Amino acid sequence: MFPYWLLFAFFAVGALLSRSAPQQPVPLSSGAAPVAEPARPHPSLMLLLGAMLIALLVGLRYRVGADWNTYEFYFEWASYASLSRVLQLSDPAYQLLNWSVQHLGGEMWGVNLLCGLIFSWGLWQFARVQPEPWLAVLVAVPYLTVVVAMGYSRQAVAIGILMAGLAALGRGASVIRFALYVGLAALFHRTAIVVLPLVIFAGERNRLLNFIAGGAMFLLLYDALLAESVDTLVKNYLVAEYNSQGAAIRVGMSLLPALMFLAAPRRFNFPSQEERLWRMFSYAAIGFLVLLLLLPSSTVVDRLALYIFPLQLAVLSRLPLALGSEGLGRLLVIAYAFLVQFVWLNFAAHAEYWIPYRLFPM
Repeated sequence: MFPYWLLFAFFAVGALLSRSAPQQPVPLSSGAAPVAEPARPHPSLMLLLGAMLIALLVGLRYRVGADWNTYEFYFEWASYASLSRVLQLSDPAYQLLNWSVQHLGGEMWGVNLLCGLIFSWGLWQFARVQPEPWLAVLVAVPYLTVVVAMGYSRQAVAIGILMAGLAALGRGASVIRFALYVGLAALFHRTAIVVLPLVIFAGERNRLLNFIAGGAMFLLLYDALLAESVDTLVKNYLVAEYNSQGAAIRVGMSLLPALMFLAAPRRFNFPSQEERLWRMFSYAAIGFLVLLLLLPSSTVVDRLALYIFPLQLAVLSRLPLALGSEGLGRLLVIAYAFLVQFVWLNFAAHAEYWIPYRLFPM
């Protein structure tokens, strides 16, 4: 377990030692009194090094993760299958990555390292637009990094790309530009398109235009990437009634910050457009709880709920602002992240696939 706790300690210490961004008054268009919004901090070199550490631990792992055998099969199959057959297997961008590394004479760690780099890049991009970037990454370490990035490579890459897209939205990007991020993410895991409607309905300006253009992009991506797989997904998950142990806990991890945010959204000092975005994500977290209670399969809900995980990073990293106490807020977030990692590594049903952590060259 030492590498996991070393990674946690790196970001926990960074969160304790980092300084909060100064608050800057932002005038409201309605002419009301300015609202104090945290300035976007310039991430330190150490935070970038931390992102590289995540990429290395994700990329150089060996037989870590419950789906390792599946990914190993994909990589080995790419050695003798034609490119056209590989691309037809599933998630074309990931299969193209497998095929390319295989035919360049690389090994499986090369694919994992590239996936780790993309995931870490997205996480770093997302964290750097938060007022407390160290806390944002720390919240991502116990589950999004250790479990998802080291266990579900394709979906981790998709989430990383989506986080980069959400960061672009925070810097003023359009819904159309975000749709391009969604399209790229869906090439690694087709279900990533479920995030696009949340952003479309959160649009502030040109709502009708955003709805028409974003809706058209969603239908295009659905028809191109997901339509043919719907029957298979329904058969494999809903009809077969696959269930994931701990799905309720993982859905609850996003439900907690959702309820915190909805209870007092102004205390988190989000800019107006981001506030609407995270409101939609919060509604989605509640919706996933309802689906978990209604659907016969918890696995499909469990996997789709991973796409709203950025809500946890955005809300919990702003807890010091919401509480009005920098020290107490940071300690609470660190304690929460510690508890998540401790419980998962010691009590999760599938933790045995992650322990011990092994490096590929060794």
